[in-house]
Amino acid sequence: MEEMKKYIASVIYKALENNDIKIEEIEEKVETPKDKKNGDFAYPCFNLAKVLRKSPVMIGQELELKITADDKISKVENVNGFLNFYLNSDNITKKTLDNIVNLGENYGKSNEGNGVNIIVEYSSPNIAKPFHLGHFRNTVLGKALYDLYETLGYNVTGINHLGDWGRQFGIIIEGYKRFKDEYNFDENPLDALSDIYVRMNKICKEDEAQMDIARENFKKLEQGDEETTRLWKYFRDVSLKEYNRIYDILGSKFDSYNGEAFYNDKMDEVIQILDKKGVLKDSQGAKVVEVSDNMPPCIVLKSNGSTIYATRDLAAILYRARTYDFTKCIYITATEQILHFKQIFEVAKYLVDEKYQKGLKHVTYGMIRLKTGKMSTREGNVVYINDLIEEAIKKSKDIILAKNPELENIDEVAKKIGVGALIFNYLKSGKNKDIIFDLDDTLRFDGETGPYIQYTYCRTKSILEKVGFDIANLDINSINYSKLSTPQEVELVKQLQKYEDTIKKSAQEYEPSILARYLIEVATLFSRFYNECSVANEEDEKTKQARCVLVYATSVVIKNGLKILGIECPDKM
Repeated sequence: MEEMKKYIASVIYKALENNDIKIEEIEEKVETPKDKKNGDFAYPCFNLAKVLRKSPVMIGQELELKITADDKISKVENVNGFLNFYLNSDNITKKTLDNIVNLGENYGKSNEGNGVNIIVEYSSPNIAKPFHLGHFRNTVLGKALYDLYETLGYNVTGINHLGDWGRQFGIIIEGYKRFKDEYNFDENPLDALSDIYVRMNKICKEDEAQMDIARENFKKLEQGDEETTRLWKYFRDVSLKEYNRIYDILGSKFDSYNGEAFYNDKMDEVIQILDKKGVLKDSQGAKVVEVSDNMPPCIVLKSNGSTIYATRDLAAILYRARTYDFTKCIYITATEQILHFKQIFEVAKYLVDEKYQKGLKHVTYGMIRLKTGKMSTREGNVVYINDLIEEAIKKSKDIILAKNPELENIDEVAKKIGVGALIFNYLKSGKNKDIIFDLDDTLRFDGETGPYIQYTYCRTKSILEKVGFDIANLDINSINYSKLSTPQEVELVKQLQKYEDTIKKSAQEYEPSILARYLIEVATLFSRFYNECSVANEEDEKTKQARCVLVYATSVVIKNGLKILGIECPDKM
């Protein structure tokens, strides 16, 4: 699509014969009309009126007469100052489908990011707590962004910045000492630790003396006390064991698990640099850095001399700039942390070169809410992702058994559908949109759901199997693409052509929902094609062959696109 925008811009530029107008400015204004009746591309002539001293309508009329149809453009129309371009569908069809057939699973990949380092920090759960629904959205969003950039050829580093430090560990340590004998840590250690935390936190909230004991525990941990350090390492180890089991299910990739604790010995340098540059100021006993008139100062040291999240995040920025030489460092967190990241990004200009500071990017996402309200670990009102995955797989299996009880590998298929449904549910909506969770709606096999997209893929496989189509034995030069002339076929091909640009746009806007919604449209257009255009029963062999290629190309795009989103495709369901 980008290639066609450039071509259309060059055609307009040539027809204008005016050196005062740059081709780059024309290309920037070429757009895709929302209404398909207005062509495949449109160029608004309004921005030319001032330069050419003519009305947009007159400019459009003159350009319409000058631009003639060719092998790429079938028709040009001026409508009230908008120049509408209709592409040659035969040319689009051949180029698009040949490209997909030749590239297969590599369709959509590029080397645009060759040599460019990108960090994606995502998931980042607090250890000693089960993986809950809130972490899930962060994880699937980060994984999708990781794969989008990797598909585009960037050198991507996935970092799981674990929440493995802070006062809460003083609370958990104290609770563990008091209540450990009441729990079976061999079966569900994180469930036990979470329950202990909720109990002990409640006690601390009601009795300040108990909170002082918890604070003392954390102070011992900071000082390297042997017993508290041993317990902390145990909490971290059992947490990572469970998290990695879930990450394996979700296909998440991490190159580093360096969490907050990793930066304990790296914060002094941050303080020294800020102090040396004269930006560290006293404020009611605390040490702060003024960031801007619109934001409160960034606290670097509290009045008692202890560090906070900001100090560790600043140390992480300094470390990552030196270690990874990143062009972009993406942080994925809930919208509630917007102020925090605005502050540390501002302070970062005193620590690292401008190119690194400008490469810091905070990607936010909305909250997942239960029908009963907001989740809270402290109050024990959460949905744990392990329970959710198991329930989604079980319900998927029940649906399969009702629809296709003879299906082989039902458990494997149910896992792909259940997990895929959960992932797609959180990626199909704009990342900053709050979601009210509903498992039954997520698992529907029709509508805008993961199972619907997977079912469309299975339908493509079934059609090709029925007609005995084998891509390995296809003579690509024998295909008569002019046979694909119905509106349903043409629209489906045009949608498949947009795949590469969709990946780029999704990455540029940090928005996997663009890809997810694109796949919904692919599935919808394929359904229309399937209902209107016979494949297996088509009598004309040339038409049947061309339609088989179109079916195959659709299967490639769906499978490749879902893979980027972290979703596997079963062959049957």
